[in-house]
Amino acid sequence: MDQHCNITKPRIPIMADAGSVEALLQLVEKADGGVDSLDVASRIGVDHQVIVGAVKSLQSLGDVISAEQRSSKHWELTEEGTELAEQGSHEARVFSSIPPEGLPQSELMKLSFGKIGFSKAMSNKWIRVDKSHEGGPRIFTSVESIQDQVREKLLLVQRGAALEEKDKNELKKRKLLAEVTVKSYWITRGSSFSTTLTKQETELTAEMIATGSWKDRKFKPYNFEAMGVAPDCGHLHPLMKVRTQFRQIFLEMGFSEMPTNNFIESSFWNFDSLFQPQQHPARDQHDTFFLSDPALAHDFPQDYLERVKRVHSEGGYGSQGYKYDWKMEEAQKNILRTHTTAVSARMLYKLAQQEKFTPVKYFSIDRVFRNETLDATHLAEFHQIEGVVADYGLTLGDLMGVLHQFFTKLGITKLRFKPAYNPYTEPSMEVFSYHEGLKKWVEVGNSGVFRPEMLLPMGLPEDVSVIAWGLSLERPTMIKYGINNIRELVGHKVNLQMVYDSPICRLDS
Repeated sequence: MDQHCNITKPRIPIMADAGSVEALLQLVEKADGGVDSLDVASRIGVDHQVIVGAVKSLQSLGDVISAEQRSSKHWELTEEGTELAEQGSHEARVFSSIPPEGLPQSELMKLSFGKIGFSKAMSNKWIRVDKSHEGGPRIFTSVESIQDQVREKLLLVQRGAALEEKDKNELKKRKLLAEVTVKSYWITRGSSFSTTLTKQETELTAEMIATGSWKDRKFKPYNFEAMGVAPDCGHLHPLMKVRTQFRQIFLEMGFSEMPTNNFIESSFWNFDSLFQPQQHPARDQHDTFFLSDPALAHDFPQDYLERVKRVHSEGGYGSQGYKYDWKMEEAQKNILRTHTTAVSARMLYKLAQQEKFTPVKYFSIDRVFRNETLDATHLAEFHQIEGVVADYGLTLGDLMGVLHQFFTKLGITKLRFKPAYNPYTEPSMEVFSYHEGLKKWVEVGNSGVFRPEMLLPMGLPEDVSVIAWGLSLERPTMIKYGINNIRELVGHKVNLQMVYDSPICRLDS
């Protein structure tokens, strides 16, 4: 207990019985100026909370009584203080425990009161330590008798006597004494006071109206401030609320949603089709989850696969490629997809198979998996938001314009772009936004123009460009709902009450 704090005892009203209510009304009737609820409880011989319950019951009936809440403070022994008032202070018990021949210090420290009592008794010079004793340090008494002043002061408090400020502070510092705030009611007669109570009606029935008896009945007033009963229903997770807002923004911009229902992807579609070399670090087990069963994929468009193999190992389409021995068994490996760009690659290949190219705008919001070290901002799985636009002659300026439109709908207007490197986009840009709270620029996404080495093997026309960008769903959700640790948002440590209480997501556009 902090020595500078007051303690307010929790008070839970106990349901009042008819006898307590009747006794309270009689005392209020006899008193001229009113009565204190503590005094009423003492005179009737019941717990104070019974009287508090009686007051609440009478207040619900209207103006039968008037009750003004008051608070008073007094000093009270803590649990440890009560124990010391009964058994004596720690130092006195240490003194009493030492026989004439002394006591080994190690034995004294085994006693529950030994450590505290030893230091206090030494300060009072009641005991001494012989460190040169043959069997190790030994404790002896220094005086014949003592006066346990701590216990005497505690007993005075129990009897209701006042202590000097210095004594109170000393006992408070030792956590033996606490200042307690007691709340009570000053009760007086109300405008409708009566010692006989008539039950108030809560419903106006058809029978009352037909017979006219409602005219003689007293009705309980309606409480228009009362909260309604919360309906039992399911609740959307904050991630799903923010996802809905992002999805709505894409739909407003004329985008179509890509099918992202395959968490398992082949290395070919996840890496090779994106012109990501087979020796790239991202394809290592430290960054990717590989499947053991089924370990390999077999269904690929063979013509397209050969073109991808050629552009990797020999080059083509104006590129010299990576000049390495491309291996089919590496492309066949099944993994948990590391990005939804694998889905974008499938959709662009499907688009290229059409007889005539038509411009498209695609988006996806779904789960991806990375073999990450778990911490407050990283999980092994997260959601990726991705936007893709394919059309004739798109440039970096078009990408910046679409990004400005997209982020403006999120309420983010201050944007900066920084050159970056991605294996499958050139040029590539990181997107930064100015964070008003942090007063600095923070990264909000990544973007770029897909490379010809990725698009032309698919069969897309040479003058078609594809711009794309992506960001995570978790980071804006954590910012929106003030969550600092991602493990409080996703995973087995999530507090379900947080899901219940989280408000509707509205992104400031």
